[in-house]
Amino acid sequence: MSAGSEPIVAPRSALGELRLVLRQVGYEQLTFWLNPVGAIFTVGFSVLFVVMLGASAGSSRVSYLHNVKLVQYYVPGFIAYGVMSAAFNNLAISVVIRRESGLLKRLRLSPLPTWTLLSSILLSTLLIAFAQVVLLLAVGRWAFGVHPPAGASGIAALIVVLVLGGLSFAALGIAMSTLIPNQQAAGPLTSTVFFVLLFLSGLWFPLKSGSTLAKISTFFPIRHFITAVFRTFSHPGASAWAGSDLLIVVIWGAVAAAVALRRFQWAPLRT
Repeated sequence: MSAGSEPIVAPRSALGELRLVLRQVGYEQLTFWLNPVGAIFTVGFSVLFVVMLGASAGSSRVSYLHNVKLVQYYVPGFIAYGVMSAAFNNLAISVVIRRESGLLKRLRLSPLPTWTLLSSILLSTLLIAFAQVVLLLAVGRWAFGVHPPAGASGIAALIVVLVLGGLSFAALGIAMSTLIPNQQAAGPLTSTVFFVLLFLSGLWFPLKSGSTLAKISTFFPIRHFITAVFRTFSHPGASAWAGSDLLIVVIWGAVAAAVALRRFQWAPLRT
């Protein structure tokens, strides 16, 4: 190699790229779990709500939802909440903090490929979301007798809904981060939008079809995601697939991904 020329970097194999992504995912997970207070509140918040609401619901039933027990509505509802919270709320705040502290810019200038960094952040977020899903399924089954989706169709439907929903809300979270000017505003702005839409979408109480809130909530992906997850816990004889609801969630995710790609910045914003 002649003096002054740049070093030649050998191309990585597909296996080498996969190992690099998995190693970076490990670093992301280590960073998350080394903050035990944040980790406990992130993973345990939805579990706490299910325990409180399930205990207060008792044997109450929802007549306009096939007469299912109220707790049978809360468990899939908060499974959806756990995925949305990790993929939208927490991811948006995390990206803003990394951007405004200069961490994204420093990582962008490092030898780590950009796609590896973004893939590892996304995969780590989904792992955190699915950890909440496992906990909620266990609590629902053993504390309240709520059975998880049965049969190959129900299990496949739940997996597909959670993966597509997680990816869509992650895209929404990154798109949301591009609209937030600084890290002081990240928490208030994201949480306000998220919890107002949760209220409108019937997480805390089932919405009756045709009601004003039900009509308003159809414009937003949160209601459709809750419905799609609830459908996988369907009563016997009903399909576990809510294709139209899942399609709306995916469309929102695709639009958000386009916004994120167009507006995403690595350097801190100057306001």
